[in-house]
Amino acid sequence: MADTPFATLAPLEPLMDKCVHCGFCLPACPSYLLLGRETDSPRGRIYSMRAGMDGRVGMTASVVEHFDTCLGCMACETACPSGVRYAPLIEQTRAAVETSFRRSTGERWFRRLLFSTLPYPSRLRLLAWPLALVAPFRRTRWFQRLLPARLRPLMALVPDVPAGALAADVPERVAPTGDRRARVGLVTGCVQRAFFGGVNQATARVLAAEGCQVEAPRSQGCCGALALHAGEAEQARTFARELIAIFERVDADYIAVNAAGCGSALKEYGHLLRDDPSFASRADAFARKVRDVSELLVQLGEPRAVRNPIAAKVAYHDACHLAHAQGVRAQPRTLLADIPGLTLTPVGEDDVCCGSAGIFNLTQPAMAAELGRRKAINLSTAAPDLVVTSNPGCILQIQSAAREQGLPFRALHIVELLDASISGRSAL
Repeated sequence: MADTPFATLAPLEPLMDKCVHCGFCLPACPSYLLLGRETDSPRGRIYSMRAGMDGRVGMTASVVEHFDTCLGCMACETACPSGVRYAPLIEQTRAAVETSFRRSTGERWFRRLLFSTLPYPSRLRLLAWPLALVAPFRRTRWFQRLLPARLRPLMALVPDVPAGALAADVPERVAPTGDRRARVGLVTGCVQRAFFGGVNQATARVLAAEGCQVEAPRSQGCCGALALHAGEAEQARTFARELIAIFERVDADYIAVNAAGCGSALKEYGHLLRDDPSFASRADAFARKVRDVSELLVQLGEPRAVRNPIAAKVAYHDACHLAHAQGVRAQPRTLLADIPGLTLTPVGEDDVCCGSAGIFNLTQPAMAAELGRRKAINLSTAAPDLVVTSNPGCILQIQSAAREQGLPFRALHIVELLDASISGRSAL
């Protein structure tokens, strides 16, 4: 076992042993739904992990392909009756892939481009300025044909952000309305900070309206979620250490996050840095404070701020890393139910991933697009005025699929809807 590329999975063998190969994960797995292959299912991948540890398979292109088709959505964890924790397995396997398998030159350069850009808000903003200038025609066919094929999905996903909004940041401190209920550190993210500054500002306003003093250190960077979920473990640990050190100076009661993928990574910091003697206990203490913004708002108790009516039919999309990875499902719906006049409508296949999944919609664009179309059709069947979710990647993916299908609804973050209700502004 020690001589195989899969040797680093040995400490996780007890997790593999919990899998009884019952197959309950198959209908929950998006890649299995699309491809119909056992090797592209959670139990098939666990079988491949064990075969790799035993030296029965190597780190070949065909084996790696089956790990690459995993979205990391963790729907299998929700479906599993044996309680298999799949997240550590796929994350460690992907780390082994990135250290032991040599991808094609084009793939290596593309991934290097992503991980030298996406986790850095200042670089993203620099890239966003020219994108804002070409916004009127960058989704036209002639402009798409000018781009390398690998960059076309990225261009289709980038939101239309006015140039004037690109530099907007949340104030470093926002005072609470009335008596202070909690001191909250706000993680502003990387993609969120660059392209969804309005979501961060709405988050700060809603938390302040509910009696929270909000601290959003300007010096914070990426949390490492994108890197962690793609197998770039060392980069993820570096980002984690930096973020922990910054928020330790804030001394917050809670750490609020408004991006589901980031939240799932932040809550696992204790595991990520378990072997770092300088950070293990600090990471664990940090992780215990982390709350999704919907989770925190419900935990605070009875709402203080008056909710004004919003007469709208809303479809709520469960972000995978919120519903499956964090188990947060009821809280967003509780918050939506507090808004007078709002009707929450059920959606078919609400547990199936939209295809965003970190960088999946960039590295596996065909599969991601098919899942996006499937999600958009299910949402449109519910005929909503608005689609609400809790993750920036989901918003981008759903909006892109809706544009492609010519569907009229728009997607927004749940805190944007709450902010509109509290302020009395129209959300439509």
